[in-house]
Amino acid sequence: MAKPTTIDVALKNWEDRNKQEAISAADIQLQFQYPPIEKMDNQLSSLVECQKLSLSSNMIEKISGISGMKNLRVLSLSRNYLKTLNGIESLAENLEELWVSYNNIEKLKPLEAMKVLRVFYCSHNAVKGWEEFNRIAVPPVLTEITFNNNPLNENMDPSVFLAEAMRRLPKLTKLDGEPIIR
Repeated sequence: MAKPTTIDVALKNWEDRNKQEAISAADIQLQFQYPPIEKMDNQLSSLVECQKLSLSSNMIEKISGISGMKNLRVLSLSRNYLKTLNGIESLAENLEELWVSYNNIEKLKPLEAMKVLRVFYCSHNAVKGWEEFNRIAVPPVLTEITFNNNPLNENMDPSVFLAEAMRRLPKLTKLDGEPIIR
């Protein structure tokens, strides 16, 4: 297989397609790269105007290189090879939506640092225990999550999971795409 696409090459290709400099763009879509991106790097921190970044459907294993993205509001890393959320803490003050469904994430501790996160899509991952699920309750404005198809709730009756999720997440307004009615 060919060498993985680097962030630098992906951004140059994006600029060619969009006839715009990436450094001044608000919405950058780098999903479905071929060959796939395997590594996030510090080139991303130069995207100071970026508010929405999609790196979905690549082969990224680790979140990195985003500490300079102080305007980032939405980060999409779904369908990658992530095992952890380590690295998102640098976005604690500004990230409002984190989309990481279809990865291999087991631990959610980095969520505890998030101050303005409202939306967290984490379905089809590897979260096994309630102690990790409870971390979703820490961000003060988090109200919408997807969580289906994690080992924690895979074999649980949906109504039992819903009741327990509502008990543990009193601010929750939407779970797995459905409004929460209390």
